[in-house]
Amino acid sequence: MKARYFNPFTDFGFKKIFGEEASKHLLKDFLNALLPASSQIAELSFNNAGQPSEFKYSYLFDIYCQNVNGERFVLELQKAEQKFFKDRTHFYSSFPILEQAERGDWTFKLQAVFCVGILDFTFDDYVTEPEKSQVLHQIKLKDQNNKIFYDKLTYIYLEMPNFRKTEGQLETQLDKWLYFIKNLEDFSEIPHIFGDEVIFQSAFEKAELARLMPEDQSRYQHSLKIYRDIKNVIDTAYDEGKIEGIIEGEAKGKAEGLEEGKAAGKAEIARAMKSRGLDPEFIADVTGLSISQINDLS
Repeated sequence: MKARYFNPFTDFGFKKIFGEEASKHLLKDFLNALLPASSQIAELSFNNAGQPSEFKYSYLFDIYCQNVNGERFVLELQKAEQKFFKDRTHFYSSFPILEQAERGDWTFKLQAVFCVGILDFTFDDYVTEPEKSQVLHQIKLKDQNNKIFYDKLTYIYLEMPNFRKTEGQLETQLDKWLYFIKNLEDFSEIPHIFGDEVIFQSAFEKAELARLMPEDQSRYQHSLKIYRDIKNVIDTAYDEGKIEGIIEGEAKGKAEGLEEGKAAGKAEIARAMKSRGLDPEFIADVTGLSISQINDLS
C-alpha cells in the first residue's frame, strides 16, 4: 500500500515538520512537551545561519533555534549509533555556549542550552533492565552527591525504539508527539486520539506526500533512499556480527568472540555503505573505523 505520509526519520521529513519557518508552531509545541515548566517557549526563532562555517560537515546541526529569552536549542535526528555519539552531542553544545560571548566587559552570564537527540537506536551501555527500556533520558551536570552543579546545560535523548505505547495508552502531549513521530509513515488516516487538535492536524497536513511539490517529492525520495540504505546495511551487518560473535564465543570465550563479531559487523557495514557510494568520512563517523581502514575494504 502506498504511504500517505512521509517518513519523519529522513533528513527531509524531520526538517519539513520541525525545521521550516512555517513549522515553528510545531517545533514549539514539541519542545514545550519536553521541557520543564521553567523553560517553556513563548516564541522562538531559527538560528541555523549562525552555525560555524569552518567545519567540513554542512549538516552540523539539524535544527538550531532560540527563544525570546535567549535560551538555545539544538535538535539532532540520529539514524544510526556512532562510536563517539555522546562526544558529538557534547561538542555540538559548545557552539551555542561560545556564541554567547560578548566583546569588551562581560560578566560571563550565559543563557541555558538544551541539546535534544531523537534516536532511531538505543544505547548499549545500560546495566539495569529499567534503564534499557526507558525512552526519555535527561542529563545535567551533577556533583558526587548527585546534586545539580550547573543547571544551564541539559542533554535530552529520546530512544525511539523503546517507545511502544499504543494509541489507547497515550496520556501526555509528549506521548502523542512520540507516537506521531514513530508511526507517521504507517498511518493511512489520522488516528482518533489526535481528534480535533489543531497542532496535530497541522502536522499531518505538513507530512502528507500528496501536498509536496514535485521538487520536494524528488528530495524526499532521495532522502528516503539514503535512510533505508543506512538502516538496512546496519541492521543486517550487526545481526551477522552478533551471530559470528556467538559462534566464535564457543571456541574463544564469549566476550572475545562477541568483540570479534562486532568488529566483523562494522567492517560489513562500512563495505556495504562504501558500495552504495556514501562518503568515507560519514562511514567513519558511523562505524568508528578509520579512513584508511575504509579505503582498504574491497
